[in-house]
Amino acid sequence: MTAGATDGDTASASASSAPLSKERVLRTALALADAEGITGLTMRRLARELGAGAMSLYHHIRSKEELLDGMVDLVFAELTLPESGGDWRAAMRAEAVSAREVLARHRWAIPLMESRTTPGPANLRHREAVTATLRTAGFSVRMATHANWLLNSYVYGHALQEAGLPFADATELGDMIPEVYLPQLPAEQYPYLHESATQLMAGDYDPADEFTYGLDLVLDALERARIADE
Repeated sequence: MTAGATDGDTASASASSAPLSKERVLRTALALADAEGITGLTMRRLARELGAGAMSLYHHIRSKEELLDGMVDLVFAELTLPESGGDWRAAMRAEAVSAREVLARHRWAIPLMESRTTPGPANLRHREAVTATLRTAGFSVRMATHANWLLNSYVYGHALQEAGLPFADATELGDMIPEVYLPQLPAEQYPYLHESATQLMAGDYDPADEFTYGLDLVLDALERARIADE
């Protein structure tokens, strides 16, 4: 190690000098999108992060669209795969909870998850596992398609809503209700909103529970629809 160099400098230099590969390019792009968002992710910005020339990236990734395909596939690889042949509701509930957690880590991916026309292997494995779980549970092809659309809409919509909330958890919400919300909700003008805010502040309400509350309603409704379709 040269004089004045730190372990961090050495690690950074080692990473920059590591040979390029498609996996390394995609992993670096994923980290950049997580940290800075997707809009500023360009091949030039990615090359700079990798310590490489922009043109050298094209030996591994042919286009921005191929880059996005690969990044989305890495996100799909993090999702829990539902297992067919058992309790379909438990399997799909675990998959949906997993998806919510993964999308919270990769918020940039929410609008891209259903947009790829050339899905990667992890993407296709996930879709096959979901379809197999629903079909072996007795859903017809049409009903399985309905269920998949409904669950995806719920998960992605909830993830998108959570990404825009001005608080991170129940503690922050509890602090914001008396300081931010209640002053804007005089009881004489907004009696029901004032009542809701006051009761939520006084109780043990946790907005994080809304996801599983709604998810269970969706799964219950799908089970009733599956039975009616038999």
